[in-house]
Amino acid sequence: MPFDTTRAHIFNNGATPVDCVIDEAFDPESDHPFKGNVDINKLEKVIIEHRDSIPLIMVTVTNNSGGGQPVSLKNLQEVSAVAKKYNIPFFIDAARMAENAYFIKMREKEYASWSLADILKAMMDTADGISVSCKKDPLVNIGGMICCRTEEMYHTLLPRVILFEGFATYGGLAGRDLEALAVGLREMTDEQYMAHRIAQVRYLGELLEEGGVPFVKPTGGHAIFIDAAAFFPHIPQEYFPADVLSIEVYREGAIRGIGLGALAFGTKDEKTGELKLPKLELYRLAINRRTYTNSHLEYVAKKIIDVYKRRDQVRYGLKVKYAPPVEGIHHFLAHLEPFNL
Repeated sequence: MPFDTTRAHIFNNGATPVDCVIDEAFDPESDHPFKGNVDINKLEKVIIEHRDSIPLIMVTVTNNSGGGQPVSLKNLQEVSAVAKKYNIPFFIDAARMAENAYFIKMREKEYASWSLADILKAMMDTADGISVSCKKDPLVNIGGMICCRTEEMYHTLLPRVILFEGFATYGGLAGRDLEALAVGLREMTDEQYMAHRIAQVRYLGELLEEGGVPFVKPTGGHAIFIDAAAFFPHIPQEYFPADVLSIEVYREGAIRGIGLGALAFGTKDEKTGELKLPKLELYRLAINRRTYTNSHLEYVAKKIIDVYKRRDQVRYGLKVKYAPPVEGIHHFLAHLEPFNL
């Protein structure tokens, strides 16, 4: 279930992203412990139908598009076995790998006594390569990395790095950022730090639940994802209720979140030109690492609950005035215009 920027790169390369996530991922009220899991039957069906045009299988840990939900180690091992069976490279989008490892420790009983570092090693053992946004779990302010298992893959990827970043010895990240990455990859496995991080997300969820606000359950690793479709049931999805919620929360308390619904994940039908709507209409409140106190989160919850109490008074939708003609990233640069319902 690729995130928006991943989808954009896929579209830009003339390919089509295919979601193979389990059905529970689309039910915000489901308490399935690993809603980021791949449905193995769906995966094999897609492989059989499109075998000659599949460049890779990628699993995102945690699943950002579906509420920051984790993937079990068992599921990663199952996907890896399918990839080997059909000789397809298997990559992990590992930006939030340490958070995912923490959930494995908490929710897969056979790994309860394992360290986060050992769980991470077991996760990495399933993959041919990983891509990482270093601004997430590795605690770096910028940049990313790709890690691969074979020299052949390294030499396949290296020319693209030169095209997009610069030569291997002088392009890309500055020395300071590389040093921060070296430290962050270790710090992210500190279990006390990770327990506190996950607890902060859970605390915000508990506060919102007390106020009746609908959100994706169970709480995930890096954010609370409010179910904007349930929050504003009177606003049709094609009028972007998640982004209306983003506006209203900012007006109420100067709190910035992002709509992750029809504006971000809607696609145009090539034949009819109509907007194909995603199954989820979510509004994400991402929690920065080592930044907020619980008092900050209490303020956020209060302001969102205040918006929820007046939700019936919000009687407008949004339409797109301008969006760039690049599939997958139009919501980054779109200009929106409100209109009364």
